[in-house]
Amino acid sequence: MYPVERHRWIIETARAQGRLEVPEIAGQLGVAVETVRRDLNVLERRGLIRRVHGGAIPVEKLGFESTLLARGSSHPEAKARIAQAALEYTDEVESIFIDEGSTAAAYAAQLRPNRPVLVVTSSLPVASQLAVRPHLDVVILGGRVRPNTLGAVDHWATDMLSRLVLDLAVVGTNGATGKHGLTCPDSSVAAVKSAAVRASRRTLLIADESKFGVDSSIKFADLHDLDAVVTEKTVPESHLQPFRRLGVQITQV
Repeated sequence: MYPVERHRWIIETARAQGRLEVPEIAGQLGVAVETVRRDLNVLERRGLIRRVHGGAIPVEKLGFESTLLARGSSHPEAKARIAQAALEYTDEVESIFIDEGSTAAAYAAQLRPNRPVLVVTSSLPVASQLAVRPHLDVVILGGRVRPNTLGAVDHWATDMLSRLVLDLAVVGTNGATGKHGLTCPDSSVAAVKSAAVRASRRTLLIADESKFGVDSSIKFADLHDLDAVVTEKTVPESHLQPFRRLGVQITQV
């Protein structure tokens, strides 16, 4: 396989799966790990992928957004750890907004309070999962449903959020940097996330390593809008320093 063919495969597969690991690429292409690393360096210099610990992700600013199924299959163990740690921030809350996305879905999967809690969500999968659980009163936002994520968007969703006062917003992101804050590739999703942050007394960001140091195209929150972040231990400290300087509490698992 020629280098240009390897590069095309890496880019297309990263966009389909959301993330690729170096050993996986080497095994699929039948080349040495050192060759894969050189290929990834070339693609990163061209602005086509972003290197992360042990692999690569597509550059979100290109406007690419993977499906919920593809994102859910990427780093499920890390997302489960993040979700478990995030529960510590919800011990005393009476009302929660839960975002769309795979990490938010992992959080919802572990949410089993022993007291009444109101859950507001833009995610159909989250709503259907939580509606049958004891102690949870689930409200799903109205609006157009996006096929990639099964999340509700547009003015119906933001109008509903504008009428609510919630204790905590649990949100995900496609990108998080000190310069541009929290970003995602879809303006309708960004509007719902922004409305949820405004409607909530506190905001908790849950995101895996791949989201830090990456910018997408639409900003939905500043770092100072956050109260806490739960992420992986592998996130470089340089990416977390802008959060720490603003007093954002950070938990790494």
